[in-house]
Amino acid sequence: MLEKLFIKSFFDLENFKHASLFEKYTYPWEALKNLSSYLKKQKLGNIEIFLDQGIYLVQPSLISIGKGTVIEPGVYIEGPCIIGENCVIRHGAYIRGGMICGDRCVIGHATEIKHSILLNDAKAAHFNYVGDSILGNGVNLGAGVKLANLRLDEKDIIISLNGEKVETGLKKLGAVIGDEASLGCNSVTNPGTLMGKMASCYPCMNVSGVIIKL
Repeated sequence: MLEKLFIKSFFDLENFKHASLFEKYTYPWEALKNLSSYLKKQKLGNIEIFLDQGIYLVQPSLISIGKGTVIEPGVYIEGPCIIGENCVIRHGAYIRGGMICGDRCVIGHATEIKHSILLNDAKAAHFNYVGDSILGNGVNLGAGVKLANLRLDEKDIIISLNGEKVETGLKKLGAVIGDEASLGCNSVTNPGTLMGKMASCYPCMNVSGVIIKL
């Protein structure tokens, strides 16, 4: 049953430029453990667009931005991070570092992203918090969606599926959201929530556990 938690159950990595980040791993959250070391091995500092003076970069030598991406004034970006091609980063976005963003993604106004991976076409467009999380291809977070990443008791996060448990070894783990899944406005995922491909969540819900087709 635990194979339902394997990386391939959540993402198609064929067109993701950083698919190697997931290589040699079984569970998707293991890629988050590898994220910092992966970024250290990349040649960062390649910014292929014009940046308005109103954009604030911290450690620009550790920031790469692909061609065709639009970054509006008032955006804060801290390295290390990689932003792909043809993305839109809107006014007031707060990127705290340790992030990889694929192509054609949207990071919107008042959205905060920290130590996370966004695959191609992922959208966190309005007032979102994405911490220690992975958004699959085409994922859409409705306005006000929060992906909480720390238990109130600060214990390590354990994933449970039909009585079987997997210890992540992580104190901080937000959500793993599979390809083309969507969450309605103002919903909140608890730490360690996993949603499979094409899953959906109604607005204003509190979501926990593993949500996949068995």
